[in-house]
Amino acid sequence: MNTEILGIIAMFVITLVIGLFLGKYIANVYGYKKTFLDSVFQPVENIIYKISGINPNRQMTWKQNMSAMLTINLVWFVIGFFILLNQSWLPLNPDGNLDMSPDLAFNTAISFLVNCNLQHYSGETGVSYLSQLYLMFLQFVTAATGMAAMAVLFKAFKDKTTTELGNFYDFFTKSMIRILVPISIVVAFILSANGTPMTFEGKDHITTLEGHKSDVSRGPVAAFVAIKHLGTNGGGFFGANSAHPLENPNYMTNMTEMVTQMIIPFAMVFALGFYLKKRKLSWTIFVVMTIGFLALAVPNIINESNGNPLITQMGADSHLGAMEGKEIRFGSAASGYWSIATTVISTGSVNAMHDSTMPLSGMNQLLAMMINCFYGGCGVGILNYFIFIILAVFISGLMVGRTPEFLGKKIEAKEMKIAMIVALFHPFLILVGTALTAYMPELGAKTLNNPGFHGFSEMLYEFTSSSANNGSGFEGLGDNTPWWNISTGIVLLLSRFIPIIGPVAIAGLLAQKKYIPESSGTLKTDTATFGFMTLAVILLIAALSFFPALTLGPIAEQLQYFSK
Repeated sequence: MNTEILGIIAMFVITLVIGLFLGKYIANVYGYKKTFLDSVFQPVENIIYKISGINPNRQMTWKQNMSAMLTINLVWFVIGFFILLNQSWLPLNPDGNLDMSPDLAFNTAISFLVNCNLQHYSGETGVSYLSQLYLMFLQFVTAATGMAAMAVLFKAFKDKTTTELGNFYDFFTKSMIRILVPISIVVAFILSANGTPMTFEGKDHITTLEGHKSDVSRGPVAAFVAIKHLGTNGGGFFGANSAHPLENPNYMTNMTEMVTQMIIPFAMVFALGFYLKKRKLSWTIFVVMTIGFLALAVPNIINESNGNPLITQMGADSHLGAMEGKEIRFGSAASGYWSIATTVISTGSVNAMHDSTMPLSGMNQLLAMMINCFYGGCGVGILNYFIFIILAVFISGLMVGRTPEFLGKKIEAKEMKIAMIVALFHPFLILVGTALTAYMPELGAKTLNNPGFHGFSEMLYEFTSSSANNGSGFEGLGDNTPWWNISTGIVLLLSRFIPIIGPVAIAGLLAQKKYIPESSGTLKTDTATFGFMTLAVILLIAALSFFPALTLGPIAEQLQYFSK
């Protein structure tokens, strides 16, 4: 078997094994069960609670939890906006990088706040070390925010009838101290040992083999990259992201970063089963997600490994695959695998340029973000999938004449309305944003480096990436303009918090209802049949909403150049 394929299989298997063990650990953390690291982390948490005045034992309703989340996120945004606007005179700026414009600072602060990291600037030249450190801080807290929201949902289904859904600040602190920080330290050590820089010195001045002078940017890269992937953030310290040789030096670091960005999305699925003592349900969810993931990843690996037929017709040797925009140290197959993993789980980091992939590979990357619930980001992946569970339960119940229930709680009109709003809001933001930009050529077409169908794909990709909190891009787009910065900034805000608040609101409403014991009339949600039904609902509501837009972009491009 091709060694590149063996490398891909190894990455997936390693991720699955770590995800299983990490899932049990996360369930114990949120369930307040004893773990082997309690003696290390408990004193740190106690200090934080004492300094901040947080009472971790205070129980909150779902509304109070969401209010706490929104309030603290507002504070983080204001601080980030100030730093980015004034970074030129603030400390830790050895390279003399300039202040950001207000619209770019607005976009960047929001983007990192909402776990998207859509970068309309080039990392090493666009921000100072102080800004990088604050953005790294946001990468920690935004991941912890999604995980804390997921923990609230866990709590809602743990008790039979309750309005007490834990404490957001407590879940948030535990996510940071017990999960994100320790794993990030381990990953950073691995990266640093393999050549990723970890320093506060400015640019290194070197002389190349040709005798030319060159300045090489560096900084606290290893720490930044570790949480960038663990927290499914994706923002690169360097403009080229994980295609940069200092951010991702070799195949070992490539495997490390690939596994790191997928372990928490995997673990959160298994944590649900361990926490609720419904492991069969978690495996049903995981299998559905994996089927969706493989349906997108396998074609991309094949497309990129086969190479570009137009280049082959010109007489070029393409046995290495479609290598435009890719790094030889990773290869076309591993790059194709990464391109789907990073768009499925909302990381958005890249080890190759998505703008250079084959048209149908680009379509699959778009579909991964448009569906936005196969694994997903830290916590929010399960929240997105939960919406489709609610829809599938309701539709299935109506079809077979059974009461629509999930985990002992009846699903009624109010929950369905919220679920439909959340499900349809995602395509609404993407399609309306793309349509408005395409309608105004001075804002859209003039920023494109590629006209025609591919140019439309670039615009569609930008709004899809924003709405999915992904952050990757078809980088033929000149996106650092007031229109792109402000429009995508608004999409980022709405697409982050509505898909969190909606599922938590449904969980909170269901938690208040009377628990209904399982009976012969209960629709079982941990079976292969229901898993298939959920997958069908996902495809009908999510994927088909975007088919007309995809035909105008990557499908038309494929037919134009490769159907002859």
